[in-house]
Amino acid sequence: MLERLNQAMEHIERRLDDSIDVGELARTAATSEYHLRRMFSALAGMPLSEYIRRRRLTVAGAEVLAGERTLLEIAVRYGYGSGEAFARAFRAVHGVGPGEARRTGATLSSQPRMTFRLVVDGSSSMRYRVVDKPDFNVVGAKARVPLVHSGPNQAIIDFVRGTGARAKEPLERLSDQEPHGILSVCDDLDPGRAEGTSLDYYYGVVTSASAPEGMTTLPVPAGTWAVFTASGPAPEAIQTLWRDVFTEWFPSNPYRSRPGPELLRTRMSADGSEADAELWLPVERETH
Repeated sequence: MLERLNQAMEHIERRLDDSIDVGELARTAATSEYHLRRMFSALAGMPLSEYIRRRRLTVAGAEVLAGERTLLEIAVRYGYGSGEAFARAFRAVHGVGPGEARRTGATLSSQPRMTFRLVVDGSSSMRYRVVDKPDFNVVGAKARVPLVHSGPNQAIIDFVRGTGARAKEPLERLSDQEPHGILSVCDDLDPGRAEGTSLDYYYGVVTSASAPEGMTTLPVPAGTWAVFTASGPAPEAIQTLWRDVFTEWFPSNPYRSRPGPELLRTRMSADGSEADAELWLPVERETH
């Protein structure tokens, strides 16, 4: 998988001054476009689209300083429809406009080329199982919240305190299949998983029952799920589990992620400092 991913990175470098088809990148990496975006974001710490933008503007920055082409020629070469659009993007990455950079020889930012390699770190193993599950419903309270990579998600905390406290008891009575109990369910995430992008968050249960008044139903089709467990400090243990699944488990196993909700069951210690977590991710077998 990592060798194929590096081939996709080479493909990006060859086409920085041309259009880049993410579907073609996914075929180069021998995976789906959805999984490529998810894998890249987890491994690189930024969305694939952001990496491509930064690499283009890094190379464009060198051309701006070289002074061999006009700024408009450089803008068009790297896919910008106008000098104004290029200047805005250039300033966002480099902190200075291209005209000023050329006049003053300003110091610019650089996004290095990325390559991926496997690093063996420790000897711990991940606990997981694979489950084929028929279609089911997630029933619960729903909110649109921002994605937070590290630390508490205050929007979710406020939502659960406000709405979830009233819904907990009636929802628990509806739970009639795995994973049992109250869950945190994330759906409709941006494939690149950029910090601050929005997602649908459900405080709910997996059930065959209908939603009571005031609750929302999320129908989930039949499919395969990889189920991971972890224990440790909250919320770090859960956020680390999410990261490790994409940086360690997927590159080492013949599965890829597929679109669908992500289900998290958490059991907190009495003082709220420790958590036992069970994470359900929708997957499919890789086909080559």
